[in-house]
Amino acid sequence: MPSPYRAIFAAPGTKGFSAAGLIGRMPLAMMGIGIITMISQLTGRYGLAGSLSATLALSVACIGPQISRLVDRYGQRRVLRPATLVVLSAVAGLLFCVRQGLPDWTLFAFAAGAGCVPSLGSMIRSRWAALYRDDARKLHAAYSFESVVDEICFIFGPIVSIGLSTVWFPEAGPLLAAAFLATGVFWLTAQRATEPVPHPRTAHKEGSALRSPGLQVLVLTFAATGAIFSSVDVVTVAFAEEAGHKGMAGPVLAIYALGSCVAGAVFGLLHIKGPPAPRWLLGVFAMAVSMVPLLLVESLPMMALALFLAGLTIAPTGITTMALVAQHVRPAQLTEGMTWTSTGLAVGVAGGAASGGWVVDAAGAGTGYSVPVAAGTLAAVVATLGYRRLRPAPQREEIRAREREDREDREDQHGGPQHVA
Repeated sequence: MPSPYRAIFAAPGTKGFSAAGLIGRMPLAMMGIGIITMISQLTGRYGLAGSLSATLALSVACIGPQISRLVDRYGQRRVLRPATLVVLSAVAGLLFCVRQGLPDWTLFAFAAGAGCVPSLGSMIRSRWAALYRDDARKLHAAYSFESVVDEICFIFGPIVSIGLSTVWFPEAGPLLAAAFLATGVFWLTAQRATEPVPHPRTAHKEGSALRSPGLQVLVLTFAATGAIFSSVDVVTVAFAEEAGHKGMAGPVLAIYALGSCVAGAVFGLLHIKGPPAPRWLLGVFAMAVSMVPLLLVESLPMMALALFLAGLTIAPTGITTMALVAQHVRPAQLTEGMTWTSTGLAVGVAGGAASGGWVVDAAGAGTGYSVPVAAGTLAAVVATLGYRRLRPAPQREEIRAREREDREDREDQHGGPQHVA
């Protein structure tokens, strides 16, 4: 393992919580596609399958930040375990209703309940931040590593979910996703030594992290980039089908994720200096420009190459976004702030998938790539207009005030002054 990554795992407990985070994040890439595969196999109703998946995505987008806000206030263990039990109950209800052929409204109700799934990626990143908040080099490497983990989940999660549901039994994909979630959450929350200290007084006083103008810019930009990702997925499936090789859509999209995975791993090795905002703006523009060649490609091998190159822009931009979130929200709201970016991404994913499908139906796959081009352009415009809000880190006096508030929260939590090594 390269030295920056070896260094971050030298701290006790880091390997354990990172492994738990990997397992607990698999449902993010498995549940939606698993529901689509299950419903389409059991009922043949693709419209219902897509609607249930969209319901789940929108529910996660609405509920996720609220769960993370409670985590900042009360701690990971006290919030994640009850939330996970709600998700497991909802998934069990969904599988039962599907198998018994109950009315559609019951399926939608349980799909919405499954949206209580916590943002494990934000939980893990908040643990890294608690460990290395004062070491920018290690925190950069940690965020880079977690970006690689995200891409690994999105490379293998859908393959496992679809494979099990088609080869074993239709409910196998969502069932395994629920098992991964339970294992990851309960393993993570058993690791108390690395759990960030909750901030009940500060989190309550400050209200929502989304009040930060800088975070608003990041969330809106992520919504546009989410539309890039989902529209590329939909249009690439149609592109492969028009080329007579629909089965190759999965490997081609895996190459897209592989590009991001490689870029994230390399980015973590770099010793980056200076404020992150300029790098972030450059990354957003690079993502937008990388979509343009997709309009010109006419073969699957060249499409795979174009998507690999486009994928190289994803992880560095996402890693820099997390650094900016940490600058623009208080430490007491870090988990919520990170989750809001995921919410923006989820909203964009829903809109991009629908838009990509409409354009493909109307004009074909070649024209369908105009949707990610338009989404990339929108992301660049939003980033440019909001760039002035992405100021450098707050001034020294405000930082000291935050540190005092955090110290007071720890004293309230533990009954006296605390000394942190």
